[in-house]
Amino acid sequence: MTSHPRSPGSADGDPPLPSTVARPVEHELVVKKSRFITLLHPVTTVADAEAVIARVRKEHWDARHHCTALVVGTHADQQRSSDDGEPSGTAGIPMLEVLRHRHVTDVVAVVTRYFGGVLLGAGGLVRAYSNAVSETLDLAPVLRREVMVEVAVEVPHAEAGRIGNVLHEWCATHGAVLEGTDYAARATYRLLVPPPQLVPLEAALASASSGTLSPAVGDRRIVDVPA
Repeated sequence: MTSHPRSPGSADGDPPLPSTVARPVEHELVVKKSRFITLLHPVTTVADAEAVIARVRKEHWDARHHCTALVVGTHADQQRSSDDGEPSGTAGIPMLEVLRHRHVTDVVAVVTRYFGGVLLGAGGLVRAYSNAVSETLDLAPVLRREVMVEVAVEVPHAEAGRIGNVLHEWCATHGAVLEGTDYAARATYRLLVPPPQLVPLEAALASASSGTLSPAVGDRRIVDVPA
């Protein structure tokens, strides 16, 4: 699980945040002897994406085209594409449209084309580049992004084991995450909780402790969780 600072624009009731991919994925598509080698790579900045593109260009130095599309930002704020010598509008934009349609962000797609000697025409190129990215996304492990609330629960050491079990079970059934435990004068459990589950958490703690324990609510974070 990966967490990010909360974007000021995120709020309860907003549309779901775009997903992202968990790791790089590569896939090859052959269309009329042309090879379309697609790399999808998670990135967090445009500079990261440009570094990935540069690495692919170096690795496949003998290819005719390296067409690209990238989407970056919590709300897919930055988007760029390049046809890299293919006829205008036949590669980069169709690739970007797939990323937009699939509602993903913080990812760069690089499609390296080795020309096979058969012209595909504008429509054929659009289909090939779109399919190359779409098929690769189908293979990629996706991370869903959610706004979660940081919560701390301080517990006397004598009760830590019992309350820890209660919190483990509660998190498993309420979409929450028990991040860890700190031990000092008291044991402090650190949780990430979906905003609608804060009231149920307070009720569960009150029930388990005869009203002596309550959660300390902290900041909100954007968290990547497996889809």
